This record gives sequence, structure tokens and C-alpha cells, in this order.
Amino acid sequence: MGKQDCIDLQHLDKYVAGDRELRDEILSIFEEQAELWIRTLDPCTTDREWREAAHALKGAARGVGAWEIGDICADAETLVGDARNEDHRQVTLDELRAAVKATVGEVRRLRSL
Repeated sequence: MGKQDCIDLQHLDKYVAGDRELRDEILSIFEEQAELWIRTLDPCTTDREWREAAHALKGAARGVGAWEIGDICADAETLVGDARNEDHRQVTLDELRAAVKATVGEVRRLRSL
């Protein structure tokens, strides 16, 4: 996925109707939420805490059209119960961190235009 694909601007525009100020505000909120939830995710945490953090980040991501992050979070949500594996959680978290870093970089670029 290229940097320009980190955020589906057509999806986001459905909600902001071309209002750049509103778009930038929503992207700013997303950036804050993404950074908060990525810090909260810990492979050693309880199933409940892991699932809740992944779910919250998934919702924030899908709200702005950050599909890659949303998809990774959907996978992360399944790493509980019998499927819990801290090594797999760590791999997923590393993938998620990379996607969040790229997407936050694109959010900052868009907001600076």
C-alpha cells in the first residue's frame, strides 16, 4: 500500500462533504486515537484489554478509511481465548505499528497542505 492509499479520501469526503477544516479536525482526532490505542496494545495483556484496544482502533481507522489498519485490527481481535498467542500478537502489533506510523505520516501530510 502506498502512502497515498493510507487514507481513503473518497470515503472520508462522504462525511465531510468537501469541508477541509472538518476533514483536518477528524484526521487530527484519528491521529490522537491511533497513537493512544497503539500504546495500549500489549501482547501480554488480558484478552479483554487486547480485544477492546484492537476494536477501538479498528473503529477509528475504518471511520476515516484507513482500511489496512482496520483489517489488521480485525485480525488482532481474534487473538484471544484459545487463539491467544503472545508471539502472534507481537507480530500483529509490529505490523500494526508500521501501518499506524505510515498512516499518521500521511495524516500529517494531508493536514499540512
